[in-house]
Amino acid sequence: MEAFLSSTFAVAIAEVGDKTQLLALFLAARYGRPYIISLGVLVATLVNHALSAWLGTVLADVIPAEWIRWIIAGSFFAIGLWLLIPDKEDDNMGRFANYGPFVATLVLFFLAEIGDKTQIATVILAAKYNADIWMTCAVIAGTTFGMLLANVPVIFAGKWLMDKLPLGLAHKAACVLFILLGIVTLVGMD
Repeated sequence: MEAFLSSTFAVAIAEVGDKTQLLALFLAARYGRPYIISLGVLVATLVNHALSAWLGTVLADVIPAEWIRWIIAGSFFAIGLWLLIPDKEDDNMGRFANYGPFVATLVLFFLAEIGDKTQIATVILAAKYNADIWMTCAVIAGTTFGMLLANVPVIFAGKWLMDKLPLGLAHKAACVLFILLGIVTLVGMD
């Protein structure tokens, strides 16, 4: 129970204001289908965090520690700049949008979680509670539940919020946020 609760609270707190929470807001605005989007977040998080818990320590041994911040900062910059590129269609969110809200959410959320602080937290928590398979499952369940605690309210309120906020302004604000996150990541390097 300790592994589940500490994982839940660690990820729920880490997720507040995170890029994936912003992504959940945009998906809700794009599709307006909060139950389907929430299901996509659930499945994407379960898969991502399971891989993180079981394979994360192997990857940490392969990737030099000094590269990790550069990779994360670069991904923040790339996503920020990508938000400024106009879509080919009026409200297209990329090639995954053609497959509907579940697939778009599943793929985009999974990709956004790669290298994210909640994914790193999952790796760390799994290493801490690696006594047996049940502890690892408790970590995966806890981090997934924490992700849902932080994102589901945003998904359900997102459509209402985005109806009040011009999408162009939201894209520019998101770009600035991602660029700032990239800068903070680089400045925080020792």
